[in-house]
Amino acid sequence: MVGFGGFPYWPSVVPVGEEDEKPEVSPTPKLAFYLIALWVIPIVSFLLLRWSLVYLVLPYLTLLSVSYLFFKPTGTVELWRVVPHNRFLEGQEVEVEVHVKTDFKVDYLYVRDLVPDLEVIGKPEKVFSLEPGEEGVLKYRVKIKRGIHRFEGFHVSYRDPFGFFSSDRFVDHFTEIVGVPILYDVQTPYSTKGTKITIGPLPSPLIGGGLEFHAIREYQPGDPLKVINWKATARTGKIMVNEFESERKVDVVFVVDGSKLNKPVFDHMVRAAASLMLNALNDGTSFGLLLAERIPLWVRVDYGKRHFFKCIDFLSTAQPDENNYIAYQVEHLVKTSLPPRAQIVYFSPLLTEESREALKILARYGYNVVVISPNPNTLYEPKSEEEKFAMELVQLKRKAILRSLAGYGIIIDWDLRKPLKAAIAEVLGK
Repeated sequence: MVGFGGFPYWPSVVPVGEEDEKPEVSPTPKLAFYLIALWVIPIVSFLLLRWSLVYLVLPYLTLLSVSYLFFKPTGTVELWRVVPHNRFLEGQEVEVEVHVKTDFKVDYLYVRDLVPDLEVIGKPEKVFSLEPGEEGVLKYRVKIKRGIHRFEGFHVSYRDPFGFFSSDRFVDHFTEIVGVPILYDVQTPYSTKGTKITIGPLPSPLIGGGLEFHAIREYQPGDPLKVINWKATARTGKIMVNEFESERKVDVVFVVDGSKLNKPVFDHMVRAAASLMLNALNDGTSFGLLLAERIPLWVRVDYGKRHFFKCIDFLSTAQPDENNYIAYQVEHLVKTSLPPRAQIVYFSPLLTEESREALKILARYGYNVVVISPNPNTLYEPKSEEEKFAMELVQLKRKAILRSLAGYGIIIDWDLRKPLKAAIAEVLGK
């Protein structure tokens, strides 16, 4: 809410809906100077008996008096912004509305919305001419990018018809929207061998009723008689029972390589991670997230929609930076927080030695790893025979690197000109 109480008075801005305590209004020095000058001249003319000076100043005095009486702003202007909600898919066009309402007549009120770094469709500015109580609307559209986008406020200008009263002001009004990654239609690239699909696609580290033998332990009150191991009982002299693995879904951990060298394919990795998270959510699988940036972000394993949107928000704001410690970060996570026998989905083009070492560490600790490796070379189209030959050499080098890492996990070499679903199907034969 913006108030006009003098020339060119603008009080402090408060959010719409809160009380606005109007401070006292004092005229500006410029206006005071004009008023004093226009009255001093007639007084001096009267004292000096120079009536011609009085005739010369009367039109200006009349004009200023009319402007002051009829066009001086003496009310408030309310400004607020309306967007449908605060999360949108990247690439989506969103309509933004700016509403303007005054409690006094205004012939010229210029409003420009301060749009963040987004592609604007239409004009985020408009000149309003409003009657008291009338509401004007400015509409335009923006194309959303992945990330957090903050609309800080408005630039507002007022002019009266004669140009005596004018002012420019920044009006603080905060709106935040989040551009979330596009979700692909993908299939789960996890191995399902040896499990019951009706119960869960992967074996669980939880101990309970199941078919797969896990260990032998001493009998505890409440254990059913059918699990007693009579041979072990006879050998040890104590009642021993068998433990079995429960056939439930395992924890899945998504690891995203945030190295600066991955910038050309980083958005593709984020979209792939978000898509597989949605699969995990729909399957009822618990999952966690490691964003291996310079300052790593670890979201512990959990499940449910609230957890899903929490991870999506972190993916939406992730940006590649100088990170040469992903191998150390992964090893530290394995030793401190990573669930045992979790399924790892690793998103990395494997361009650096550090990123390749992180894969080896996960494999050495016994984790099943699926690598979603977007091929950055597929983003570039050679423009000459020399470039084409150079690209073939680069591709051969990449294939050699991926072949050397094949023993550490399932590597999906993703040609970015094809859908991720097709790349997964080529490797897993689904």
